[in-house]
Amino acid sequence: MSATLDWYDGHGGTRLALHRMGAGRPLILLHGLFSSAEMNWIKWGHAALLAEAGFECLMPDLRAHGQSAAPHDPAAYPDDVLALDLKALVAQLGLTDFDLCGFSLGSRTSVRAVVGGLKPHRLVLGGMGLEGLAGWTGRQAFFIDAVDRFTEVKHGDPAYYAVQFIKSMKIDRTAARLLLQTFADTPPEALAVLTMPTAVICGDEDRDNGDPAALAAALPDAVHVVVPGTHMGCVTKPDLGLAIRDFLTGTAVR
Repeated sequence: MSATLDWYDGHGGTRLALHRMGAGRPLILLHGLFSSAEMNWIKWGHAALLAEAGFECLMPDLRAHGQSAAPHDPAAYPDDVLALDLKALVAQLGLTDFDLCGFSLGSRTSVRAVVGGLKPHRLVLGGMGLEGLAGWTGRQAFFIDAVDRFTEVKHGDPAYYAVQFIKSMKIDRTAARLLLQTFADTPPEALAVLTMPTAVICGDEDRDNGDPAALAAALPDAVHVVVPGTHMGCVTKPDLGLAIRDFLTGTAVR
């Protein structure tokens, strides 16, 4: 099964790419930082698995990622711009009953949008822990430093693998730096509005964004699901897609 490419207007009219696969219940899938819909959801078969399970997979390339626009104008990067882009997608597609799934940055974006009033029926937060929502400052500084020292970073530097991923994904570093400054922290008390059934799915070797069990415990109606792998490694394994499918179809043990 192959994906089709569509386009939509994000916040402020920015042209953003939307990859579609399958037919059925709408499921928005948001990829991680410096990744893309192709790398996160399509390449490793997760989207095809979910489409076969009866979902229409709606997979945007986030602003400054993938095939979406990467403007250099600072005005194109207001606070929480990715959440604003997500709300624009839901409005333009006329979605009223849909599910939402994010991984890493996609999870942060999902939470910010729900805190801001978006109402998916079910929510999946992949590759995310409580500290990744409430304490973004340290991670933000790490990635901004990686962008700023891009040409200087050598093997053995803590930023080496981030820089290699940025290179492989052909990320526009000017746009990426602007985007990194738009992310807001979400204090634990704000999570009370996430009342929909939620799965926190994280690799057994992944603590890049903090403690997933603590995040699940902080949510009103959440389960913590463990899959094999590191933060980036679990994306390459079928277990991630299977866990998302089983939760959304109600076949997972709660």
